[in-house]
Amino acid sequence: MSRVAARALTLLAERSWTLAVAESLTGGLVAAELTSVPGASKSFRGSVTAYATGLKRELLGVDGDLLAERGAVDSEVALQMAAGVRDRLGADWGLATTGVAGPEPQDGQPVGTVYVAVCGPVGGPLGTGKVAALRLNGDRAEIRRESVRSVLELLADELSGNARAQDTEQNGGN
Repeated sequence: MSRVAARALTLLAERSWTLAVAESLTGGLVAAELTSVPGASKSFRGSVTAYATGLKRELLGVDGDLLAERGAVDSEVALQMAAGVRDRLGADWGLATTGVAGPEPQDGQPVGTVYVAVCGPVGGPLGTGKVAALRLNGDRAEIRRESVRSVLELLADELSGNARAQDTEQNGGN
C-alpha cells in the first residue's frame, strides 16, 4: 500500500504542495502510511484523529447542525473534514475518512459504509472537494485497511488529473 502513498507524496512534492489528513474510523492509519514513506516530511504537514463526533465539529469545523441531522458517517461530513483539516493545518490539500468499521452499525449506517474525501487548494478546481462513497466487506481491520488505500488512491488520482490540467494550460492547451 505504501506504493500509492509514495505516488501521492511524489505528486505533491513535484508541485511543492502540502497535505493534511483528518481521520475517524482509520484512527491514524492514513498518517502512518504516509509517514512510512521516506521524505514524507517534504509534503505531509500532519493529521487530526477526530474519532469522537464532537471533535469533528470542534477541531475540524464540521457544521454542528449537519452532524446532528445526519451523523458523522456522511459524504458532506467527509468533505467538511477534509476542508477543515486543510485549513486548520495550513495545507494545500486535505484528506478525510469517516465511516463504520464495526462491529456494530453507527448513526443508522451499516458496517462497511465509508466516505473518503479529498479537498484541493482554495480557489482551485478541487477547492470544493471530491468524495467517494464505499461499501466495504470484511472484518474491522480489513475495512480500515481498504479505507486507507481508497483515500490515498483518491488523492493520487486527483493529483494526477490536476497535474495534467496544469501541464495542458502551460502548454497552450495541446
